[in-house]
Formats: sequence, structure tokens, C-alpha cells
Amino acid sequence: MIDHIGLRVSDVQASKRFYEAALKPLGYRVVHEFGDEAAGLGAEGKVDFWIGRGETGKVHLAFHGPNRASVEAFYAAAIAAGGRDNGAPGLRPQYHPTYFGAFVLDPDGNNVEAVCHSPE
Repeated sequence: MIDHIGLRVSDVQASKRFYEAALKPLGYRVVHEFGDEAAGLGAEGKVDFWIGRGETGKVHLAFHGPNRASVEAFYAAAIAAGGRDNGAPGLRPQYHPTYFGAFVLDPDGNNVEAVCHSPE
């Protein structure tokens, strides 16, 4: 089980705005902030996703969506917040029959996904 993940970003404020908007449909919000150095986001008050200023590298992050509508809302919010399309919402049967995902690139080019595994 993963407790939390941290991602290095070039601009904490820009990334915070992006992730705050993109992850809102999944129930995430900013829970802790440390100025221009770091921010912690999570759902239900538990931080499980940190962004911090530092040297960036390309990674893949996948956030759980409770239903397909939340995955679609994540994608729309992420694009509106400045994300770049890397795979529109849809079924990905190559992973399994009910895998419904959407992919965007964040301001640093990291591949961010929201995924729902249920059939609805």
C-alpha cells in the first residue's frame, strides 16, 4: 500500500494551481502549504500527494476515480488548468475490460492519469 508520493516540480505555485484544479473532481484539495517550496494535496484531509520544488524528472502518476464521470471531469479540469492531452477519457481494454482512464501532461511534462476500474 502506498502512503504518499512526492513529485519534484519547477514551479510549486503553477503546479499547485494545475493539480488543485485537475484533482478537484477526484475529491482532492490543498491540505498543507509551505510557500514556494512545497504543497500537500489529499482527499478527506489526508495528504497523499506532495509537490516540491526541485529538479524535475518525467514520471507517471495514476489517481483513483470513484466512477467514470469523475475521470471525465478530471480530464476536463486538467485541460482547462493548462494540462496537455495525453489520452482522452475512455476504456483501455488492453489493461482489463473495465479500465477507464484519461491522461494529461502537467506543466513539467509528467504523465498524470485518473482511472476508474468499475464498470460505471
